[in-house]
Amino acid sequence: MRSAKISRKTAETDIDVSLTLDGTGSYDMQTGVGFFDHMLDQLARHSLIDMDVRCKGDLHIDDHHTVEDVGIAIGQALSQALGDKRGIRRYGSCLLPMDDALVRCALDLSGRPFLVWNVDLPTPKIGTFDTELVREFFQALSTHGGITLHVDMLHGINSHHIAEAAFKAVARALREAVETDPRKSDAVPSTKGML
Repeated sequence: MRSAKISRKTAETDIDVSLTLDGTGSYDMQTGVGFFDHMLDQLARHSLIDMDVRCKGDLHIDDHHTVEDVGIAIGQALSQALGDKRGIRRYGSCLLPMDDALVRCALDLSGRPFLVWNVDLPTPKIGTFDTELVREFFQALSTHGGITLHVDMLHGINSHHIAEAAFKAVARALREAVETDPRKSDAVPSTKGML
């Protein structure tokens, strides 16, 4: 089974992440940031990656360190679970509608991190959550997961819907990319022979 556990402790956060790529999308998120937990639930559920996240962060300062560091830990866990990436589809994409919001994601599990983020969240907060942290999470995920990640908002007026559509679109694209390719389950999907 393709799975990983990551523990990451700094002066700002103490994080444990466990995930299983060939799961059913079960989840248990406890970061202390309600909206962020809700978004991580979507990431697990729609990628079909089983995921448990525990984070104790310096929330008395703000949510930034918690959100970014969880992104780092999930990215590291994804990378570890994928191993040499033998047999994966590698690429994934999704066009995700959610009410007024329409978000497109395309990604490549290339080992070459790069984030293209064309998402305009119209309000500075969703409840008490700083909307700029959505990008921070995906930057950390991309960098530490070795993912080329493009996320584009095509439509949207409600920040909650836009953010949730982004998490779901990335989840669906991840689901596709990490799946085993039945036509090439024994090969690394690259002409270089490695990713």
